[in-house]
Amino acid sequence: MPLPLVWIGAGIAALAAGNHLLKEQQKSEGIIGCYPGDDPTRVKPKDGSIVCCGIYEIFEHSGIWVDGRIVELKGNGLIRAVSPARFLDDRSGEKIYIACDQSRNPLYDATAVERAVSKIYQYSDYHVLNNNCHRFIRQCLTGEDERITRFGELNEALHRHFSSAIYWQPAKIFDPW
Repeated sequence: MPLPLVWIGAGIAALAAGNHLLKEQQKSEGIIGCYPGDDPTRVKPKDGSIVCCGIYEIFEHSGIWVDGRIVELKGNGLIRAVSPARFLDDRSGEKIYIACDQSRNPLYDATAVERAVSKIYQYSDYHVLNNNCHRFIRQCLTGEDERITRFGELNEALHRHFSSAIYWQPAKIFDPW
C-alpha cells in the first residue's frame, strides 16, 4: 500500500515543480506581471473582469465578474452566476483575484459579459482537461472554441486578447450575500 502513496506524492511534486517553471517562464516572456498572491494591491472589479481563486495551491478556478456576481462553469457542467462567497466555497483559496494591466486597472470585455450572461443556466459537457472553466472564459472573450487545459494557457490567451501583461490583483469587494 505505501508504494502507491509514494507515486502520488511524486506526481504532486512533479506537478508543483512544473507549475513553478511555467510561472517563471511566463514572467520572463512578459505574459505575466504578477501571479495571484504576489502583490497585495486590492482592485475593484468591473463587469467583464476575469477573476480567479486558488484550489489547494496547485490549481486555479476562473470566472467572469458580472453585476457583483461571478459567472462560472461549475464542475457538474452548469454555467451559473454566483456570489463571491459561493465562488470561493468548497475551494481552498480565500481570495478572489482580478486580471489587471500594469497600472492595476482591471482588464475587462463587454462582449464577454454578453456571452457569459447568455449561457447562464445552460449545461456544458464539463471535463477537467478538455472542457473546463478556463476554456469557458476563453469562449466568452473571443467566441472561439479553443482547448485550454491549464491556468498558464488561460494567462497566454488573456495576454493575447488584451495585449497586456497580466497582473493578478486581490479583489476589493463587498459581498452582501
